[in-house]
Amino acid sequence: MSLPLGATIGILGGGQLGRMLALAAARLGFKTHVYCPDPESPAFEVTPHRTIAAYDDEAALAGFAAAVDVVTYEFENVPARTATFLAALKPLHPDARALAVSQDRLAEKTFIAGLGVPVAPHRAIHAAADLAPALADLGTPAILKTTRLGYDGKGQRRVASLAEAEQAFADLRPHPLVLEAFVPFVREISIIAARGADGSIVTFEPAENVHRDGILHTSTVPAAISGATADAAREHAGRIAAALDYVGVLGIEFFALADGNLMVNEIAPRVHNSGHWTEAVCVTDQFEQHIRAIAGWPLGDPARLADVVMENLIGDEIAVVPGGPGPGVRPHAYGKAESRPGRKMGHLNRIDVKKPRF
Repeated sequence: MSLPLGATIGILGGGQLGRMLALAAARLGFKTHVYCPDPESPAFEVTPHRTIAAYDDEAALAGFAAAVDVVTYEFENVPARTATFLAALKPLHPDARALAVSQDRLAEKTFIAGLGVPVAPHRAIHAAADLAPALADLGTPAILKTTRLGYDGKGQRRVASLAEAEQAFADLRPHPLVLEAFVPFVREISIIAARGADGSIVTFEPAENVHRDGILHTSTVPAAISGATADAAREHAGRIAAALDYVGVLGIEFFALADGNLMVNEIAPRVHNSGHWTEAVCVTDQFEQHIRAIAGWPLGDPARLADVVMENLIGDEIAVVPGGPGPGVRPHAYGKAESRPGRKMGHLNRIDVKKPRF
């Protein structure tokens, strides 16, 4: 059933993604209600409807659910108990299963590989004794990662020897961990897919991503990949979304190999940083697409109208926005009160106005 104009969309999480979802919902005629424990959440600035409470506060969650028509989230580390509690009260999109799969790297890789979609060779590391045989199988260098709560390069360590792996095992928490073979990729790409309540799937064009200090630095579209590689990314994304019976926008990161083949690095059951370029050059951006999907509306047109490079603004880099970023540049500041090293403060979309696609 599709939501009528004026319905209220509940958003778990009050960061920049929640803020952009709320802005997109308002453009479509919806109200939004943001739930977050942080009273300084930037998403609170764009909607009058808010709940400031912990994610395990069931009385507050019940009140939140009573005030909304559907619930979504802006980050994948929503506690499983919170998701289950809310899903019993109101439709939750994407659902609790998508959260469970994406919250655990081992579960995620097992699920994706079971669909016939390639992932990096890996081994579960439950104890330090598991490291030596895993390194013997996978070789070095390798990447030791937490299975949960890792993002923006956190919760992982590159290791080149058993001694380094043992030290990393002692340092990284929580256990168990996962050891991944180092993938000799030539570039990293991602694709943003959307699946509607009716099972329809649309994808945006793949973006080519460059990371700096473990944090996404730029996303460039079009990516320097072949048409066959782009088609493979779309096919893999559609297969994953369908297998999850997914509703909403899904971000999928890939390693692109020299032969054009792809390996999934990770999935994110939400709108994604590498999809921010869509707000500047697409008929329907990723945020509107997500709102359309969870509201039961037809998905929008993802067509790209120009070439673009999205650049994250980290920490004090946000100072470029009031100074004027130059022609063909569309800035977006997230409204965060404090600038800190490593904190995403905004982004720029640098549009190649000389190469319109119409």
